[in-house]
Amino acid sequence: MNLTLKIWRQKNADDAGEFVTYQANDVSPDMSFLEMLDVVNEGLTSKGDSPIAFDSDCREGICGTCSLVINGTPHGGQKATTACQLHMRHFQDGESITIEPWRARPFPVIRDLIVNRQAFDKVIQSGGYVSASTGGNPDANAIPVSKENADTAMDAAACIGCGACVAACKNASAMLFVSAKVSHLGTLPQGQPEKDQRVLSMVQSMDEAGFGNCTVTGACEAVCPKEISLDFISRLNRDYAAAVVKSAWKGK
Repeated sequence: MNLTLKIWRQKNADDAGEFVTYQANDVSPDMSFLEMLDVVNEGLTSKGDSPIAFDSDCREGICGTCSLVINGTPHGGQKATTACQLHMRHFQDGESITIEPWRARPFPVIRDLIVNRQAFDKVIQSGGYVSASTGGNPDANAIPVSKENADTAMDAAACIGCGACVAACKNASAMLFVSAKVSHLGTLPQGQPEKDQRVLSMVQSMDEAGFGNCTVTGACEAVCPKEISLDFISRLNRDYAAAVVKSAWKGK
């Protein structure tokens, strides 16, 4: 396969950045998208040019760092697939592919295709945990959990925090990410004591980071590589409303 790549190049956060066109020749359809970029970078390095900076780690779809917008869609548009799992067989010989970073103010570009996603880390630090000391690992059946709650918690825990939901949203909303993290712990018995404070703190942190409001377009769910459901946003709204009312009553 021979491809034309239009890639966003940006030296640093202060640089204006621009698209630069590269040719990728003799690309194997069995290559992953990131392997293809590795080959392109080898060619650039051999010529003394600066390689294209992009982020990756596990390359198995579980870490969420391969944050690329490919032809206008986060992760390339293949259902339940991260950019590192995307294979070149999904593209056509001679095709032109546009590659750019996440586009959201809370995710400033560091260099080329790498963005700073510390805003997500701050949201988690504000309440995405259980702070009580639990001692050693308890037996699996020590705390009864219904299958329905266990399944819901596991579905929410599947979120890898990649930020595709933010990149796809016209408002750069982080509601799908936050709702998954809140629902994961809020559904389980271990997360109940801090449930109200957790949702209040995490929503406040999300707003302070500059993420936009959710208008329920569904773009986030459509591009999520782990297929996190919009139902979690509804759950987050209910939990937040209840926490606000309880907080108001406590203040009286």
